[in-house]
Amino acid sequence: MNPERIEKLLQQVARGDLSPEAATRELATLPYAELGHSTLDLHRELRQGIPETVFGENKTAEQLVEILHHLSEAHGRVLATRVPSETAGTVLEQLPRANYDPVSRLLHLTSAHAPRKPSSDRYAVVACAGTSDLPVAEEAAQTLEFIGHRVERLTDVGVAGVHRLFDKLDVLRDAAVVLCVAGMEGALTSVVGGLVACPVIGVPTSIGYGVARGGQTALHAMLSSCASGVAVVNIDNGFGAAVFAHSVLSLLPGRNE
Repeated sequence: MNPERIEKLLQQVARGDLSPEAATRELATLPYAELGHSTLDLHRELRQGIPETVFGENKTAEQLVEILHHLSEAHGRVLATRVPSETAGTVLEQLPRANYDPVSRLLHLTSAHAPRKPSSDRYAVVACAGTSDLPVAEEAAQTLEFIGHRVERLTDVGVAGVHRLFDKLDVLRDAAVVLCVAGMEGALTSVVGGLVACPVIGVPTSIGYGVARGGQTALHAMLSSCASGVAVVNIDNGFGAAVFAHSVLSLLPGRNE
């Protein structure tokens, strides 16, 4: 249930095209739906601007199909993260309108409403230190695009060849927010934080040898950044970084309608 649908219901009641009783029946599913294995939050788009997102890891294909069907019917669109490719194959057989990206492991389904068109006057940059960081970077970029934002991608611009980043300064400095995705020592976030005036979100990844410790070194480095205006999310949390970036973008003039 999204604001547009509720507004349409209220307008129908106001015009006399729909009885209050019929509108009440339609609203009866708020604020949640009980499926047995899951309890779906149908009120989240009203509260936060985006529908509930499904964490696909460790869910069965049957559970995902039922959850995705209900949420897409309620909101017109739904996104699932961390969906294994084998599970996605089964889901796509039962929900052929769904789309799956094996790099980001995102699966999305759109039904009643067309996807939102991104704003042309502002954008987020997703800067990826290395090709090995792409799964997390694409989770962030595609989540932002699903929500309805324009995204510019900078791929393989880590500090081992920092001149590659300097060639993209115009794109960086015109961004409304920058998401820096990096493993190893995570230095890209501090470098970008010192080059731009907009908010920077550090996204540490679990890429690296030995003392990289599954992303902990990158996480600590980003948390210890000497650059101002840097926020940091959890290791490999491209989705969380995208939703935080959405919050930043939604507060700016010229927001998406």
